[in-house]
Amino acid sequence: MSSSHRHVPGSIKLITFAWRRVSSGSPLPRYPIRRKPRADRAPAAPAPPPPPPPSRRPTAGIHYRCGRKSKNPKRRGEAMAGTCSFRSIVRAPPPPRGLARRAVPVRCCSAAPGGASTSKLVMEVKERLEREHPGLPTGRSGRDDDEMILWFLKDRKFAVDEAVSKLTKAIKWRQDFRVSELSEESVKGLYQTGKAYVHSSFDIYGRPVLVVVAAKHFPYKQDQLENEKLCAFLVEKALSKLPMGTDNILGIFDLRGFRVENGDLQFLKFLIDVFYYYYPKRLGQVLFVDAPFVFQPMWQLVKPLLKQYASLVRFCDAETVRKEYFTEETAPPDFRC
Repeated sequence: MSSSHRHVPGSIKLITFAWRRVSSGSPLPRYPIRRKPRADRAPAAPAPPPPPPPSRRPTAGIHYRCGRKSKNPKRRGEAMAGTCSFRSIVRAPPPPRGLARRAVPVRCCSAAPGGASTSKLVMEVKERLEREHPGLPTGRSGRDDDEMILWFLKDRKFAVDEAVSKLTKAIKWRQDFRVSELSEESVKGLYQTGKAYVHSSFDIYGRPVLVVVAAKHFPYKQDQLENEKLCAFLVEKALSKLPMGTDNILGIFDLRGFRVENGDLQFLKFLIDVFYYYYPKRLGQVLFVDAPFVFQPMWQLVKPLLKQYASLVRFCDAETVRKEYFTEETAPPDFRC
């Protein structure tokens, strides 16, 4: 073979080889095409990494377990029979961030302690009153009245210091006001006007009823001190009628016929002090019956003084009082049909 045939270009050799394979019916082999890098061509940028596979974390508290292929025919049949199985997991929600995990003691203010603790607290208040205020009277509604001491302890959520302070003020007021000496005869002048009275029957909840007729109250014609004595006498009378198991009374303010000259802001302030300091939590509810428009300015002045006790007030009409708080026979005379 000549030297010229020995140096045939590679492309001609490839064509000759391919032609011979096609002529003989043999398939052509597949060879990868290799290209020489060119000096003027920049290298290709590397391919970006593939995205991470989707998270296999289950959603909605459910784990999925899919059947997989197995070499064991028996296991493969089980996987084919149940393609996927799931089981629900009930987990408690994690505590909010920032909250301590330790248990925080909670003080229940409305619950009374046990019997022994209650007796101990009553005895502690009694001893402090005797030691710090020996001049206070004793006996009923005095500094050694266990029932009164227990009531003020409940009102002050069994805080001894607060109960002693409030009880001392109440007993001094009773002593100065001579509440124990009040009688129907001592307040006869105003009592006969019918401006206020204790109803002879209870309401449907078994509470004594104190009725005030505002149209018969004239502050410029009647003595303020006598009005206050009548108020204290009627409250004492209503509380003396408390049946067993009942702790408070119902107050009804009949505002029918109320006029500007019947308004008495000073007496209303006294009434608020009476039920807050001297007879705490003895007023279960207050009904303002058929309040006219002229009463609204006075109510806007009184309402902030009541604070949280304003929730005890209900504005209603005479028919509501008759139907929701009494029967036809037990309703006050002015509220009957």
